[in-house]
Amino acid sequence: MTAVAASRLITVEINGVTYEHEVPARRLLVHFLRDDLALTGTHIGCDTGNCGACTIHLNGEPVKSCMLLAVQVDGASITTVEGLAPDGELTPLQQAFSEAHALQCGYCTPGMLMSASALLERNPHPSEEEVRIALQGNICRCTGYWNIIEAVQRAALSGGSA
Repeated sequence: MTAVAASRLITVEINGVTYEHEVPARRLLVHFLRDDLALTGTHIGCDTGNCGACTIHLNGEPVKSCMLLAVQVDGASITTVEGLAPDGELTPLQQAFSEAHALQCGYCTPGMLMSASALLERNPHPSEEEVRIALQGNICRCTGYWNIIEAVQRAALSGGSA
């Protein structure tokens, strides 16, 4: 029987910054982001992949960071909600969320923004149905989704991808 390494050195690019970090072999990516790197915009909601609060972009694709181990992203490129607006200015999508009142408690907002921005990158002018499909992996317990869908469509109309 071979021994399993208790930790591993990984290199990962997050929001344009390269990190080399020793991580426990069983550390979830969401905990690595929040606890080790202080990127607390990625929220922990369910730890089961159901709510979408922890959604990030992994090599350009939206994924739930509670469903991956940190060691699985070695060599990858990640964008978190903090990386959507690196200059501190709201993106058109973030502005649309504010204008359309698409957030209440705000807990789901980072995941919604990450899923919506991935959609707008792939499809700058989605239909309402395409927005609904792109957001179906994200749960909001406050807004009823109408304003979130409106915000994504508003951002699309303004030509804002992220």
